[in-house]
Amino acid sequence: MTDLTGRTALVTGGNGGLGLEMCRGLARAGARVLVNGRDPERTRAAAAGLQADGLAAEPAVFDVAAATEELLAPYGRIDILVNNMGQRDRRGALDLPVDDFRRLVEIDLTAAYGLSRLVAASMVAEHVDGGAIVNVSSVVGGILGHRGDVGYAAAKAGLEGLTRAMAADLGAYGIRVNAVAPGSFVTEVNAPLFATAEWQRWAEERTLLGRFGQPTEIAGAVTFLSGPDSSYVTGQVLVVDGGLTSRF
Repeated sequence: MTDLTGRTALVTGGNGGLGLEMCRGLARAGARVLVNGRDPERTRAAAAGLQADGLAAEPAVFDVAAATEELLAPYGRIDILVNNMGQRDRRGALDLPVDDFRRLVEIDLTAAYGLSRLVAASMVAEHVDGGAIVNVSSVVGGILGHRGDVGYAAAKAGLEGLTRAMAADLGAYGIRVNAVAPGSFVTEVNAPLFATAEWQRWAEERTLLGRFGQPTEIAGAVTFLSGPDSSYVTGQVLVVDGGLTSRF
């Protein structure tokens, strides 16, 4: 099992869904986890739930797009950054206005770059050994096109390009930058929909494993890329989709 004892991980959008499971996985590996979110009540409740399980977790309530050195300073040294926060606007090219497209890219891509730049600069200044940045992309955009999802797809494809570019820039400092690209995972939001016969049939037909992913299965990939077990892996996108993108 990956050992992250003594390391601090900041997970954006960590107060629910897949992000919360990423927090849990990192904390179980021994990391002190900063659970990020903009909603104070929800973020503190998420951190408290992890603490109740005996895990080292603290709420980090702030808007990623407004992050500054001064805002991050109280949390101390950050060894691992997981850029999970994002939004989705399910409209296609004929329906999504340019201003809304730009807003989505700002949230899903530009904000991740801004925070990564701050954290990377801190890692370099503090000579962090084994610093890791993990971006959460998607099979939509990086690999697949999806009707009615143009802004999200563009932002996630950009995030994968950012992953490779920052890996090239930061490799000399021993900082690794990778991404995970999830397929279809069951979360509290989509669980009722995915439990229907129609969606169960879709999973059986479209994925090689014949099922949807469970949140713990993306958490394992993020934990792997965050720790010493992946010390020679950088600039890569790990697709975690049950074989969705491998099926013709």
